[in-house]
Amino acid sequence: MALNLEDYIASIPDFPSKGILFRDVTPMLNDPAAFKYAVDELSEFGRKVNADLVIGPESRGFIFGAPVALEMGIGFAPVRKPGKLPRETVSCKYDLEYGSNEVFMHKDAVKPGQRVLIIDDLLATGGTAKASAKMVEELGGVVAGIAFVVELYGNGMDGRGVLKNYEVCSLLKMSDN
Repeated sequence: MALNLEDYIASIPDFPSKGILFRDVTPMLNDPAAFKYAVDELSEFGRKVNADLVIGPESRGFIFGAPVALEMGIGFAPVRKPGKLPRETVSCKYDLEYGSNEVFMHKDAVKPGQRVLIIDDLLATGGTAKASAKMVEELGGVVAGIAFVVELYGNGMDGRGVLKNYEVCSLLKMSDN
């Protein structure tokens, strides 16, 4: 049974800064059927691309990526913000729609040749996903696919274009206004 996932997305104007319409996936997490539906759909994409590891950027990538990894019977590795990982790391800087950041991953998280599925809650500019993909490739992994619950379009949001060299899946497309 297909659910309309848009019913489980809250729209918050001017967050985290003026002019940004934040799409909040947390209402989906409060509904077990909607959350399970999203995890099942993301897992199906992971099987299609033959992934053998899931990585998820902090923090909502953890929320969706970890259960997808469990559902698929494969491992999960976190992508974190500065200062959060205790062992040797690789990193990549990127731009957001409202600033810039840098993400880190343990240097031993991805094995050479491993097929990696990157999962996050939302695709906007594509910066976080592209930075995650660069780290996977730097470690010798193969980006099997990149999946999102929500993909934003409009207002200069061209995340899919930024990720044009990868297979991208989004469960829901929403306007950024």
